[in-house]
Amino acid sequence: MRPFLRNQDTPFWNRYYETMPREQLDRLHLHRIKALLAHAYSTSAFYRRKLDEAGVRPDDIQTLEDFKRKVPITDKSEFIMLQQERPHYGDTLSLPADHIAHHCETSGTTGVPLSIPFTTYDTERYGESWNYGFWAVGIRPRDSFYFAFGWGLFSGFWSAYWGVRRLGATLYSGGGQNSEGHVKMIQRLKPTVLISTPTYALHLAEVARRMGIDPASLSLKFTYHAGEPGPCAIPAMRKQLDESWGAISGELLGVAEVHAFAPGCPTREGVHVDETSCFSWSRDPATGKEVAEGAIGENILTTYVNNAQPLLNYRTHDLVERHNSCACGRTWAFLKGVVLGRTDFMVTIRGTNVYQSAVENVIGQVEGLSSHYELVLTRVSSMDRMCIRAEPQPGLPQEKYAELSRGIDKHIHDALKIRLEVELVAPGTLPRYELKTRRIVDQRPKEVRRALDRE
Repeated sequence: MRPFLRNQDTPFWNRYYETMPREQLDRLHLHRIKALLAHAYSTSAFYRRKLDEAGVRPDDIQTLEDFKRKVPITDKSEFIMLQQERPHYGDTLSLPADHIAHHCETSGTTGVPLSIPFTTYDTERYGESWNYGFWAVGIRPRDSFYFAFGWGLFSGFWSAYWGVRRLGATLYSGGGQNSEGHVKMIQRLKPTVLISTPTYALHLAEVARRMGIDPASLSLKFTYHAGEPGPCAIPAMRKQLDESWGAISGELLGVAEVHAFAPGCPTREGVHVDETSCFSWSRDPATGKEVAEGAIGENILTTYVNNAQPLLNYRTHDLVERHNSCACGRTWAFLKGVVLGRTDFMVTIRGTNVYQSAVENVIGQVEGLSSHYELVLTRVSSMDRMCIRAEPQPGLPQEKYAELSRGIDKHIHDALKIRLEVELVAPGTLPRYELKTRRIVDQRPKEVRRALDRE
């Protein structure tokens, strides 16, 4: 069905799939997983070796439980190692190289980037998932999109571009513009949708105000975000985005090498797994066993989208709270609060487990504090410590800083029952980022540091 023939009033991009009963969804998953396993085993040297070492053949998988228990877990580090040994893709391809239509890479914010090959079909399927989220917040083919970032190899926003093409909307590229240039382009072109990371959208609003422009007076009706925790993960950020731009903000959770796999829910309290394009389940990262509905576990993904470099039972390192139903009517798995933490980032402060997202949620509720802050990790006498380094809102008198610092401390203690150090710095001190904002500054000894970002 062509986009402009869809019912414009429905919240569903594809009602048939989005409301498919669980039993039927699981039958579809098993069918696709069996086909994918057979394909990967016969065409990918990596998967043939991986499955042979585990003593598993594709025909051994007759249920989803078989798949979760018997097929080995894969991890980004394996693919990066093989790609370094033999650029660009090692022996992970499942199709001849001449089928590759688009080469992307992860952002590489924590080390060596991962190369990601896409066929033309992959790009179509990857883009499709954005439309479930676009449609859910009210974006339609009549809208126009402004992309506020430079175009490089990072796949995250290339896939958003593929999504806009699939939607049939108008697209304006902001490549080559600085922040003031983006504001001027939005003012001149009058797009109705802004695409960026959420923190960069807040930064652009600040820049507009410095230019004497009220961002809420501009043409935007929606802002849509990916790349870092956004409006479906952090309610305080949702409020800031909505009020700054006078628009409705939305979010998509993706893993660059896997898929734009979880478009935002209309409730904006989490995201739904796009179960037309991937299979996911949650496991205890310590035991490897599947966790119950509503329990926090690591999200494990299998994508049906990346046919050039299949990813099966792939570790995302994201900790999620999975539910099988949602008030919005979708039957797809619902990840409440999006990503709650990382398996490779959980700091224990005086016996209390502290997740980055939990601290961010509390910080966003403190009146007088800007959206610019860092969480600085140190280690003293074998104990981890966290300091919140933050900027007050511009215009706040310096004599109010001590009161603001006490307010942050109280909010953290009331919500998390711990005390964290607080350091206020002058507005404009902390760095600004066009893509992913670095919230964590890990100053602990090298041997205890862990990768903190999903690339």
